[in-house]
Amino acid sequence: MKKLFLSIFLLMTVFSVSLFAQKSNVSKANNLIMQEKPDFKAARAAIKQAFEHEKTKNDPKTYYTAGMIGYQENETYIKRAALGQTIDQVKKGNAIKESYGYFLKAYDLDQLPNKKGKIRPKYSRRIKDNLKEYYNSSWNLITWGAHLFDNKDYKGAFEAFQIFLDIPKHPVMNNEISMTDSTYRMIKYYSGLAATNMKDSKKAIAIYEDLKDDNYETKNVYQLLSDEYRNIQDTAKYLATLEEGFQLYNDEPWFLQNIINHYIYTDKIKEASKYLDRAIAQAPNVPQYYYVKGNVEERLGNIDVAQKAFDKALELQPDMADAHAGIGRLIFNEAVEILKAADQIRDNRLYNAEVEKANEIFKKSQPYFEKAVELNPKEVDYKQALKMLYYRLGMTEKYDEITKEIDSM
Repeated sequence: MKKLFLSIFLLMTVFSVSLFAQKSNVSKANNLIMQEKPDFKAARAAIKQAFEHEKTKNDPKTYYTAGMIGYQENETYIKRAALGQTIDQVKKGNAIKESYGYFLKAYDLDQLPNKKGKIRPKYSRRIKDNLKEYYNSSWNLITWGAHLFDNKDYKGAFEAFQIFLDIPKHPVMNNEISMTDSTYRMIKYYSGLAATNMKDSKKAIAIYEDLKDDNYETKNVYQLLSDEYRNIQDTAKYLATLEEGFQLYNDEPWFLQNIINHYIYTDKIKEASKYLDRAIAQAPNVPQYYYVKGNVEERLGNIDVAQKAFDKALELQPDMADAHAGIGRLIFNEAVEILKAADQIRDNRLYNAEVEKANEIFKKSQPYFEKAVELNPKEVDYKQALKMLYYRLGMTEKYDEITKEIDSM
């Protein structure tokens, strides 16, 4: 009986020593980060052992202390930056990320009822204050995310921005942080851009859909959202988003042009023409609409209507290079059709007369292409058209000159 009692006593002693050792590791980790020269590596080694022990692995103090390691490390980086020292933004951000995860775990454990069934949180207030600091100080999550974004680590930037966006939603905050201010909306927008650059359309779509009513970069949001729907080949939502964007910004040609391109690509040219007429009725002074109408009517073979549309575009915007080139193309193609018909003529005199007629029409297109090149000298298609025209008209000197320009581009 005495031996049994002794064995139980020894077992209890070993257990108590083991438990004390693990709790000691938590205290050790805390002491290591609070000393004058913190040893974060040793602190992490100490807390790791506490994670693995049955009696401390579910203790909120363990995870709160683990969170404080990253928190204090981040503080050292902030102090160095304040002294003008160059710091590693990635390591600083990773310290925040690490501590954030541990703080969330500590909060969850802190909300569990004790043996008496009562919830008596010990660390929630301090966790709340630390998370608020991460959120409110721009040199924390925002600077970290911006650094990653600028360095094209879009996955990392997305993660940093998501932490920022999730903090106000956490129960510990008790809805005390507004999610409608401009900073919150800005970070949400950039998290969407990060998702786009990650080529994660699912995440990007969710963010942009949420942003549509936030009144932040709304026009860009609709453009980005429609592109994402196109990426996943959701044609119905792609077109619906374009049309919704067009209703909000009917003076923005981008939406209309993409709608028209969609109809053209799906070989629905008549629908494209009808949509253009509707757009022009709503916004009759947008020159780009008339330019697009000119192209569509040309596709439908309505050359006179196309010419009038290009003319109207130039009336509204005289320096529109595309419209000058559009008129030049209509005239050029008229001459081409005459030459095609002439190929069927067997009478040389009549054939030569038709060729001369075509050349006179070719000459009429020349000033339009030249004006287009003058207005937009970087557009190679204009110069290629002019090159063909000079060759056709036997203008050798100008042909050689434009050829050199094209070869040097």
